[in-house]
Amino acid sequence: MTNSTAAKAPSQSAQVEKTGTGALESSKGATTIADTVVAKVAGLATREISGVYDLGGGAARAFSAIRERIPGATASASQGVSVEVGEKQAAVDLQILVEYGVSIADLSRAVRRNVIGAVEQITGLEVVEVNINVSDVHIPGDDEDEDAKSDTGRVQ
Repeated sequence: MTNSTAAKAPSQSAQVEKTGTGALESSKGATTIADTVVAKVAGLATREISGVYDLGGGAARAFSAIRERIPGATASASQGVSVEVGEKQAAVDLQILVEYGVSIADLSRAVRRNVIGAVEQITGLEVVEVNINVSDVHIPGDDEDEDAKSDTGRVQ
């Protein structure tokens, strides 16, 4: 959870329920879902929305860029996502980078709707909240400038 959500006390309806039986429990056994599964589903559902440029803060994106250059390594699907998972419910926190010119309010609604739908459909957990932290705005052309600077080093 992000600091802003951890600092305040969650409301009764927003608390992740830790007990009880649900769709994941039956007379034949119980199914538990790891936090990483919910985080990956939420991350992939977030990336599906047009206007989301990337997930995670600056350090996480920089680490991911380095990891992508290593042969055989893959970017983390859950970068920029933290979750709290109970037996029947889940809460999701996202840190996103949006494309310049996109309405953040509209984008947030679309991301919430998609994340809730994907997590509930795939895992069977009820999503009680999706908190979105917009950490930056991507301006087209910024990436090309950074690549040009790194390519023109002193020694070649």
